[in-house]
Amino acid sequence: MFLRQKVQAYLDAIARGLDKLGITPNALTLIGFFAMCGIGVVLALGWFALGGLLIIASGILDALDGTLARLTNRATQFGAFLDSTTDRFAEGALFFGIMFWYVQNGVTFVAYLVYFALLGSLMVSYARARAEGLGVQIKEGLLTRFERIALLIIGLILTAFFGDAPLWIVLALLAIFANATAVQRMWLVYQATK
Repeated sequence: MFLRQKVQAYLDAIARGLDKLGITPNALTLIGFFAMCGIGVVLALGWFALGGLLIIASGILDALDGTLARLTNRATQFGAFLDSTTDRFAEGALFFGIMFWYVQNGVTFVAYLVYFALLGSLMVSYARARAEGLGVQIKEGLLTRFERIALLIIGLILTAFFGDAPLWIVLALLAIFANATAVQRMWLVYQATK
């Protein structure tokens, strides 16, 4: 709790500075999205550890758009929609970059891991959004977006020390547990609506 308050205090200070520069929450969302697309290119070049570090830096932008919206009373439904939608595209860019590198280098089995990891990631988010459309709030799950991105960052950074194996393990874990989370959320919606 203490750490979260400290981090939030820093984010608030940065957001106030961005507001003084005239940067809007939606502009910040788009900047973060394009940054993640750029990181996808870094991953496509095979610079996995650097990509992992850049995702951490980009995560700050992802946290700042909501903070800026809250502090300036500019939170809108469209802003929330834009943030959620660009997050899905950004995840796709990261996974595509990884898949591109491995396919270009003849390690095609990784493409299957990436496909199922991305499918699971998208389905976790879709299940939540669809549940909310039905009036059911579901935030729990085995692998939420935070855990998925954290695992991916760990796998990417560990390639600098242990080769590709840690990333393959993380992709396999994501492929299994992201899809399991989507199924778990389906079950929770079933329980809530029967």
